[in-house]
Amino acid sequence: MELSKAKIDKAGRALATGKYKDEIDVIEMDDIFDSYRGAHLQPLSETTVELQHLLSNYGASYYIAQRLKRKPQIARKLNRLTVRLSQLQDIGGCRIIVQTNDEVDALKRFLEEQVAKQDVFAIKRFTDYREKGRDVTGYRALHVLLERNGVNLELQIRSRVQHYWAESIERTSVIYGHHLKEGEGHAKVLEYFKCLSDAFYEHEAGREPPLELRIRIDELRSVCEEIITKADTHKVFDSFVNEDIIKTLTEKERKNAGGLNNWILVFDWNAGAFVSWDIVSRLPSDAVKSYSEYERNFPASKGYEVVLVGSSEVATVRQTHSHYFGIDSYASILEGLDVAIVGFTRKIEIDIGARQILAVLRRRKFWGRNTVGVDTLSNHLCKQVLSFESSLEGLLEREFVTKSTLNGGISLNIRKKAEIEANL
Repeated sequence: MELSKAKIDKAGRALATGKYKDEIDVIEMDDIFDSYRGAHLQPLSETTVELQHLLSNYGASYYIAQRLKRKPQIARKLNRLTVRLSQLQDIGGCRIIVQTNDEVDALKRFLEEQVAKQDVFAIKRFTDYREKGRDVTGYRALHVLLERNGVNLELQIRSRVQHYWAESIERTSVIYGHHLKEGEGHAKVLEYFKCLSDAFYEHEAGREPPLELRIRIDELRSVCEEIITKADTHKVFDSFVNEDIIKTLTEKERKNAGGLNNWILVFDWNAGAFVSWDIVSRLPSDAVKSYSEYERNFPASKGYEVVLVGSSEVATVRQTHSHYFGIDSYASILEGLDVAIVGFTRKIEIDIGARQILAVLRRRKFWGRNTVGVDTLSNHLCKQVLSFESSLEGLLEREFVTKSTLNGGISLNIRKKAEIEANL
């Protein structure tokens, strides 16, 4: 499809405003949008592979993955910044995570030197948000605008601490129901994350955060926890990092080994669980077609998040998109600040899969002698639980569920009813 800037921007306006002439116009505008966004995937994938090749001589640890920007994000950005679709520079994005802020500087210098030696893609400019943090949110990262064959791509380089903050605010945004990184939400919640980002920056610089800042974080923390927790009706905030999901996906990856794989993640924020995670075609046109189909089948308006990511190793996605899995706490920072991050003050005892199993058993009234077979539970009632075996094992160990010695069936432990209810 031949796309002019006028057509692209018209499709962007329709997406941002939701205004269409008729059903035919909806189809036409969606096709134009899908084609334009999809045109970024091949240059993005080629650039990610080139970056991996360059980084093979870097000599320090890093994680790298890519993604095409989600449709709802694009719509919000068009409205928020009053820009045209053809002007967006981050539709195709790549992310590199390194250990420290000093390593962000080192990688910047390394890439400048290495990219200058080749003519496949170019660095157009750097935008550094690390020293002061971005506007009201405190977002910190180094952004690199790349160009390949006339297509603009964005590379984000973050330290682990900067990434921890960014993923935490992303995850909290979905739970809270406001896009915090875009400046939405209660002023105190925004201030909390801004202060937290400032404190993290001081810590990475080897300085003790000012006493006034530490006190303000403590003042805001309890207030913000109450605001956000009230919005977390499904207890997604207590989600658990489940290693068995990664093991399952690694098995899928082995069947399609070699090169950069395209993955489509479908996450249900209503339940705090993956609906699906599938390898799709490496052909950009086919991958983008699948992406659009998944977006239509799992709309954001119903609480789903659909993401197309590319990575040579699926375990890398756990690092670059960690807010889907629950976020590992960064202990040295928490100790240095003497505060707890929102959502991580409570001890997490069971994973999301276990909570889903408990919910099914309670809803179906499987208590005491009223049991259900493990196969029925696994293959039918809880078939969406990727970590079924390990989650069930954990529930048995905690004696939240019991296994019948007569028929091997599973049921909820009546003696643990109060604890079970507290986890649902």
